[in-house]
Amino acid sequence: RRTLLASMATLATPALAQPARVLRFVPQADVTTLDPLGTTSYAVRNHGHLCWDTLYGLDAGFRPQPQLAEGCVVERDGLRWVFTLRAGPRFHDGEKVRAGDAVASIRRWMVRDTHGQTLAARLDGMAVLDDRRFAIDLRRPFGAMLDALGKSSSYPCFIMPERFAATPALTAITEIVGSGPYRFLKDEWRPGAQAVYARFDGYVPSPVGVPSVTAGPKLAWFERVEWRILPDPATAAAALQAGEIDWWERLNPDLQPLLSRAPGVVVDRIETNGTMAMLRPNHLTQPFQDAALRRAVLGAIRQEDFMGAIISDTARWRPVNGPFTPGSPLAAGPGAPGTGGAKGLGQGARTVVLNPGDQPTNAALTIVAEDMLGRLGFGVEDATTDFGTMLARRAKKEPLGQGGWSAVVVLFGGEDLNNPGGHPLLRANGGDAWFGWPQDPVLEGLRDQWFDAPDEPARKAIGADINRQFAVSVPYWPLGQYFVDTAYRKGLVDFRRGMSVPLNVRRE
Repeated sequence: RRTLLASMATLATPALAQPARVLRFVPQADVTTLDPLGTTSYAVRNHGHLCWDTLYGLDAGFRPQPQLAEGCVVERDGLRWVFTLRAGPRFHDGEKVRAGDAVASIRRWMVRDTHGQTLAARLDGMAVLDDRRFAIDLRRPFGAMLDALGKSSSYPCFIMPERFAATPALTAITEIVGSGPYRFLKDEWRPGAQAVYARFDGYVPSPVGVPSVTAGPKLAWFERVEWRILPDPATAAAALQAGEIDWWERLNPDLQPLLSRAPGVVVDRIETNGTMAMLRPNHLTQPFQDAALRRAVLGAIRQEDFMGAIISDTARWRPVNGPFTPGSPLAAGPGAPGTGGAKGLGQGARTVVLNPGDQPTNAALTIVAEDMLGRLGFGVEDATTDFGTMLARRAKKEPLGQGGWSAVVVLFGGEDLNNPGGHPLLRANGGDAWFGWPQDPVLEGLRDQWFDAPDEPARKAIGADINRQFAVSVPYWPLGQYFVDTAYRKGLVDFRRGMSVPLNVRRE
């Protein structure tokens, strides 16, 4: 139906010329809040990368590169870090980006981010040395400092003016004075319809690095970037073919064959980290409190069954062995394929699986999960609701009889799962862990050791230990990594690879 609607709309709608100075972009979701610390939504994250800059950025090889920072000096065996800012950057109100802004922004970010929370626990103090320099003093080494300050996702450490960064982290900011390449035009913001950004002519790009993910010079070639929120995928596909939009960030797999043949349209893969699909058991409720049972289910999972439910092209997914994104520095090698398991494993145990029916990918994966668990002998109960209701129930720690749950499908971008510092589902600190609340002191201890590690070889060695302990503890079940392509009009070039952020792209 989508293909037919998109084809009919293309025939009925004349191509419209696009102003050379405007980029019309359809994001994966709406901008639901202006504060990038208010949610882990990738749409809000990308909005943040347009409006603010970070001290460091990560390139496609997960290596930190300077952005607002000129560099740093590490002293006292890793217990003192002195950062120097570049001389040129200014905020959108014309004020210089100063060390006091950076310190205040780091303090606010530490409250929300998993990397930042670990840094806060090791922090002895932060001090402004002068307008361009500040120091971070530690009680305990934090070897992942640049990875943390430069992370691209969930949550990036965006640098705001000190007066905004002083806002409590759990209180959303409602005004944007950014440090990034584009200004947010709040008077043109219509939630559910559009968000508009204007080039900040005072932005000074980093002079170092090759553009990829969030590293290297960030260039704003368009005077305006207009985010269009369209009602459904068929409308987006038709608008792209008609030339009414320039770029659709994440096209639906069922429309990919149509757009691959469409004149004037390019289908491309920009998000190189893919999306990781996982099935998260609730460690507080039956039946998955038992680690031996979780290991048995792990051996039964056939990832090809899950990926086949959402991706028809086998070249667009790959199996996942362990907690880390395939291709990232800590990723494990290929694992053994799932066996399908043994009937009767679940012994009829009541198993409530949360199912957000209005999310097509999550719902399709959930159906496969329920079928698998049923074949393993669990007494599966499907709890289908809308996504918002599912999120509310997912937060409940009560037993099944009081509205609790047993398992839920989770999707995260690969950029969030490449190391133990920022990996939400790898925390195993019980009631303070991410939904599902696993508790494993060994896994938590290895995470701490990774932060203590003085160099990359040491971090890789600890990563190998984490991979092994993951298979013992099984905080969740990997279901596979899949890739969603992007589509844009011919004539657009110079996309940043690794993450679909509308920076650097221009018309030929």
